[in-house]
Amino acid sequence: MDLGLKGLKAVVTGGSKGIGRRCADLFADEGADVAICARNAGEVADAVAALNAKGVKAYGEGVDVADKSALESFVAASAKALGGLDILVANVSALAVQDDEDAWRRAFDTDMMHTVRAANAALPWLEKSEHPAIVIISSVSGREVDFTGPAYGAFKAALIHYAQSLAFKLAPKMIRVNSVSPGNTYFDGGVWQNIERNLPDLFKQAMALNPTGRMARPEEIARGVVFLASPASSFTTGTNLVIDGALTRGVQF
Repeated sequence: MDLGLKGLKAVVTGGSKGIGRRCADLFADEGADVAICARNAGEVADAVAALNAKGVKAYGEGVDVADKSALESFVAASAKALGGLDILVANVSALAVQDDEDAWRRAFDTDMMHTVRAANAALPWLEKSEHPAIVIISSVSGREVDFTGPAYGAFKAALIHYAQSLAFKLAPKMIRVNSVSPGNTYFDGGVWQNIERNLPDLFKQAMALNPTGRMARPEEIARGVVFLASPASSFTTGTNLVIDGALTRGVQF
């Protein structure tokens, strides 16, 4: 299937590794130009070089997305570097799973407000696009109570609600907005690898909850994200796509 992404311009926050990196790779493989950001500028530079090697235009910055001015500056610089914006993937999480006030603050600043600010910053360019789309990365922890902290789950649920409300608001402008809720996703340098090494009992408990006997690979999540962002999914908006290998038991109507 031709996703219709060739020549489009995509921004992916948290695009240096994991799900975000696989999204950036898939956009580039489909012929889209890509801008990424992450906290580690060295990792961003390596990712940009790899994306450029695919024959597309790539741009990146080391950015703390909880910093409003830095995030807005990155979005503007990305639009300038790529020659516009068609797609935004808001992917960063603070992974604040503790049960304390600091977790609530970090989850609000990073998971929630980074998404809101990135969307607001991208809108002037998305309004000029022929194929505008926003995809917000949430989590299955926003759908059910699990072993993560209350702040993490609450803000992941809020992101799904925000995506739905934004989809309704922007539909007259033909700007599509969807969310993706991944299940446990394992990759080098990711949170689950860290848990496997340092909290083996918790890792074993989490793995036992997966009916497939394994966790997702980041590219399996990224394929859903990139499809929703593409013109091939042109009438899909306001949807929350769960990609979890039947991990969650809740029925989504």
